[in-house]
Amino acid sequence: MRTADLLVRCLEAEGVEYIFGIPGEEILTLLDALADSGITFVPTRHEQGAALMADVYGRLTGRAGVCLSTLGPGATNLPTGIADAYLDHAPLVAITGQVSLRRMHKESHQYVDTQALFAPITKWQARVLLPEIVPEVVRKAFKRAQAEKPGATHIELPEDVAAEETEGAPLHAAAETYPRPGAEELRGAAALLCDARRPMILAGNGVVRRRASDALRAFAARSGIPAANTFMGKGVMGAANPLARLTIGLQNRDYELCGLAGADVVLAVGYDLVELSPRLWNPDGGKRIIHVDTLPAEVDDRYQPEVEIVSEIGDALAALADLCPPRAAPADESHLKRLVVAELDLHAADDAMPMKPQRIIADMRRVLGPEDTVISDVGAHKLWLARLFLVERPNGIIISNGFATMGIGVPGGVAAKLAEPGRRAVVVTGDGGFLMNVQELETARRLKTNFVTVIWVDGHYGVIRWKQERQFGRTFGVEFGNPDFAALARSFGIAGFEVERAGDFAPTLARALSLDEPSVIAVPVDYRENRRLTETLGEAEGVVYR
Repeated sequence: MRTADLLVRCLEAEGVEYIFGIPGEEILTLLDALADSGITFVPTRHEQGAALMADVYGRLTGRAGVCLSTLGPGATNLPTGIADAYLDHAPLVAITGQVSLRRMHKESHQYVDTQALFAPITKWQARVLLPEIVPEVVRKAFKRAQAEKPGATHIELPEDVAAEETEGAPLHAAAETYPRPGAEELRGAAALLCDARRPMILAGNGVVRRRASDALRAFAARSGIPAANTFMGKGVMGAANPLARLTIGLQNRDYELCGLAGADVVLAVGYDLVELSPRLWNPDGGKRIIHVDTLPAEVDDRYQPEVEIVSEIGDALAALADLCPPRAAPADESHLKRLVVAELDLHAADDAMPMKPQRIIADMRRVLGPEDTVISDVGAHKLWLARLFLVERPNGIIISNGFATMGIGVPGGVAAKLAEPGRRAVVVTGDGGFLMNVQELETARRLKTNFVTVIWVDGHYGVIRWKQERQFGRTFGVEFGNPDFAALARSFGIAGFEVERAGDFAPTLARALSLDEPSVIAVPVDYRENRRLTETLGEAEGVVYR
């Protein structure tokens, strides 16, 4: 067989179902091999869209999403999505073509060193110089991508090596295992929690990745310790849980309102520093910290754990629960939850146009069920969703908060429907982020991935406008024009709707969700509410940059 055939067999052995990408001359042999495989190749309309689809697919399934490009400009279009997977800790394997080996030593058409380009945004990468190393390269790429903390890896396949004749077979793909929690560390953590006056849990994305939500809820219920979560940890406790203290990391008073300000011991579970700096909840460095995760703690002067339990998260929580006697019910400190409810109630029935963010979210919550999935693009709408959109399960809302990539929404919707076809899906995006990957609506239509894209329309890069107004009292460089979004959707051959009255949004959303095709709803939004939210909760923290 050809080297490309062997690589495809190895991908099949890894359980790959979809590969997202764009065809190119230097990957012709690989595409020919894929044509005879059980893997579905999804031609996208831009390589960034392909990488972001692989990113969200990996995040939802826990298995590495795969994206494919040719060399040169094809490869250089991938890095934004690859970097998103790298910092959001989503498993992803990128495969790129390359010129033949005899051209790499000199200036050559479309040749750039993609290994050097991808080095800062991947956990590991390899160039296939010899056909016989393919099984090892593929197995290692998937093992490293999927191992904690997950991220992106890269395989480069030169076109002449891809066509060489070879023999070989895939390596066995074994499940990754993690050590059992240490008895000494468990006793130390239990002692800290038993002596604590006001302990709290801070749950992060690792709880979602390791499917440890049930273990976290059981531990909180048994110990009586309340839990706050990061953006990417939304849903791990379930918003209705009386011990849930909701999402922190948006405003500078969050740690006070969720109860972390008064906590003397913090049990950080699956917490990724990349999405929420410890200075935001441990400003003076005085809190005693217990670290529970599959890897040792990252170094930070505000995050110096006294105890580190490095193991499978669910195992650690189950073992720790046996050592922690139940505490009395904590005082009612769910100030943030009460504020969220009050904020929703304030404008939940407001008929003003443009629509208030609170009304849009309240209507979405009424139409959507707990098993539905929301994918948030990046922009001012993300701040409102992170604060007000309450979810009851992990991955009930997908938020990029490590790399925070504008344009992830529409590709994410495609990936969500392929990963979980039985769930209804809604993408929420701004008019800025939507047009960054609008071309993937054609991919969505072709694949019949029937998700709804709700565009919050205001004609500005909203977060930067918000911050400029707060810091300088004026704005600059944040205004733009828009097309007719409903007509644009119809030009792609899908349903397009424009909301002209606030009361029309909920029924329009319900109708769009009933369709067997993708659809777009344009909703004018009143972002003057941003100022009021800032006045209520304090300045927005630097978790979103556009």
